[in-house]
Amino acid sequence: MWGQAGRMLIVVGIICFALVIFILKYVFSSGPNPFEKDTREPLKKMVHDRKQKNKVLKQGFLASRVPDHLDAIIIGSGIGGLGLGVMLAKVGKKVLVLEQHDRAGGCCHTFSEKGFEFDVGIHYIGDLLEHKPFRCMLDSLTNGQLQWEPLENPFDHVVLGPPENRRKYPIYSGRTRFPEELKKCFPGEEKAIDEYMRLIKKVSRGIWLLAVLKSCPVPLAKFLVYTGLAQRLSFFFKMAPRNLTEVVNALTDNKDLRAVFSYIFGTYGNIPKESSFAMHSLLVSHYLNGAWYPKGGASEIAYHMIPIIEKAGGAVLVRAPVNRILFNDSKEATGVSIMKGQEEIHVHAPMVISNAGIFNTYQKLLPKQLQAMPAIQKQMGMMKNGEGGLSVFVGLNGTKEELGLKANNYWIFAENNFDELVEKYTSGKREESAHKVPLLFVASPSAKDPTWEERSPGKSTVSLVSFSKYEWFEEWKDDKVSNRSPEYKELKQAFIDSILEVVLDVFPKITRDKVEFIDAGTPITNTHYIGAPKGEIYGADHGIARFSPELNATVRPQTPLKNLYLTGQDVFVCGFAGALAGALSCGSVILNRNLHLDAIGLAKKMRFVNPKLKGE
Repeated sequence: MWGQAGRMLIVVGIICFALVIFILKYVFSSGPNPFEKDTREPLKKMVHDRKQKNKVLKQGFLASRVPDHLDAIIIGSGIGGLGLGVMLAKVGKKVLVLEQHDRAGGCCHTFSEKGFEFDVGIHYIGDLLEHKPFRCMLDSLTNGQLQWEPLENPFDHVVLGPPENRRKYPIYSGRTRFPEELKKCFPGEEKAIDEYMRLIKKVSRGIWLLAVLKSCPVPLAKFLVYTGLAQRLSFFFKMAPRNLTEVVNALTDNKDLRAVFSYIFGTYGNIPKESSFAMHSLLVSHYLNGAWYPKGGASEIAYHMIPIIEKAGGAVLVRAPVNRILFNDSKEATGVSIMKGQEEIHVHAPMVISNAGIFNTYQKLLPKQLQAMPAIQKQMGMMKNGEGGLSVFVGLNGTKEELGLKANNYWIFAENNFDELVEKYTSGKREESAHKVPLLFVASPSAKDPTWEERSPGKSTVSLVSFSKYEWFEEWKDDKVSNRSPEYKELKQAFIDSILEVVLDVFPKITRDKVEFIDAGTPITNTHYIGAPKGEIYGADHGIARFSPELNATVRPQTPLKNLYLTGQDVFVCGFAGALAGALSCGSVILNRNLHLDAIGLAKKMRFVNPKLKGE
């Protein structure tokens, strides 16, 4: 008996020793710190001239533009790639970021049609109060040049039901105001609302362990997973196996309140009964202190990051489709191959970092023999593609006042039974489903951006987002993107028409004669422009399986192949903040220090510095 107990004590001792080593290494680490200094500069005059901005955002790939003696190559210029590129540049690394599209930014890019500028992926960002770590990190990554405009309060409106029985619930920011306003809408439900808030806050505080599992030594990560300690140490992982429907149904019998508790599932793409309550809690918590939009539009993000990469000797080059990652005989990544016409151009670096997503990286960019490695196959078997996204872009004649548009968002649902609504929609025939889109996100980028009226007087834009099956459009995926078949256009138009009907009904000041431009991006559009394999907008699926401790200890920035790393939302979680958290995790591994803690440390320093640095 004592022999067995002694062996157990030895095992526990070894684990405790490993934990101490990990803490010493990652909390008191000595690697270079990209957030060591407050690098904010006085605000420079904002640039609105498109040609001038394109000189930064649209630098085409040429072999002559590739810097010598690179330290790293990053595949993909979404925020997970650009953010990491800036972190590495701030410690003197020379980085080349390669983008397959004709402009940098990934889902942060913008495009223009008929004089209207549209954002494709940035609708609202939370947690940007001054001196919060997330805000301080973004200020550092843009040298203080990226400005944020707060949305109105309420920032979201949840609309439930058909026109004859429509209910509208405002969602306010503020850790006390959010529940207070809900209680006004749902008298008698105070206990349910308070318990919901308690769970949301407690779960979101447990996210720290997800970051630990991504960066701690693999034996320690496995110990935390297989002993069940992960669930004991973090309420996030304890609640991760529970689905959203189950949790909210246990809180209240009021179906509209259940819907309001659940409405934001559209920001990660899984219906409530397939959503992890842990993921849902992160999103609700993310907006508790408010919501913001980038002043000048989403292209400002990449526009202010790229020069920092260039200043360190690096470059961000577009129209640079990477067709494979190069390896030596020891299975070490040594560079990438870029297709220019029929020519392959090889670029070499000591490390390759992929922001292209786990599926593109493993299924398209690796040689077949490396794809077949058991460790690679294990990771692929744990993940699946997310749901396809459908976006409609509307250009309107009229100011925001004339059209009744404000700096907020509308979440419009056909009824309050979300699970049944979406399942019926996605399982139906595509022609029928096109006429009955059950959920719709509505936002006006032009109403959120205070520079818009100066840039585009008398015009407004509306962005509409929903979901659709990739399979509904898959047969046309090989058509030329600018000239797909009449059948594709007919199906797309059916979605546009039914979605526009909903908008015209909810926003009476928007009339058909005000619509100057309208078009849609389907899942195969997403595949073409942002490289999403199945048209997904949130990367790998964010269902319950995504939040198991085992998966998060397995899918890490380090891949099973030496010198090949992953960054972005598939490493951490989806969205702008999630992709940046993936960049922090990847940077932590590469630089051998905990960048999550460094961002917190930067915020503490900046509390004592004047935050309002202004130009003359």
